[in-house]
Amino acid sequence: MIVFDLKCRNDHVFEGWFADSATFDQQVKAGEVTCPYCGTPDVKKALMAPNVATRSSAAKGEETSSSSDMVPVAKQKEEAGKVMAMMRAVKDHVEKNFDNVGTEFAGEARKIHYGDAEKRNIYGKATREEAQELKDEGVEFGELPDLPDLDS
Repeated sequence: MIVFDLKCRNDHVFEGWFADSATFDQQVKAGEVTCPYCGTPDVKKALMAPNVATRSSAAKGEETSSSSDMVPVAKQKEEAGKVMAMMRAVKDHVEKNFDNVGTEFAGEARKIHYGDAEKRNIYGKATREEAQELKDEGVEFGELPDLPDLDS
């Protein structure tokens, strides 16, 4: 896995995790990488500082990040693994406890919002345009990230 700092056309900066650089390029070209703040697919790699070892970490043989607190890379990977596990747990909970309405998500969310359907928890898929329309109408919903498959 590789982590890139990404930046959208609206100057939002966020991280993205990819199998490799080529995967990042493919996903951006396909419009699959979007800003978590504004939803734009106009995303590019942001400038990143390289991993640099301090004298103390180099003496210990630890690889560290370039952040000011010099957190060892192993610790960063451990924390990233915890975050991924939490995101998977949320996604699993939604899939087990909410109604899957598939590609009818936008329409069903509207019906619930306007009182034309019984209020219940749903999940499904919506296009970027449908999601923006729902936001514009004041329909509350959350977005789950696409998570890479686990290698098992």
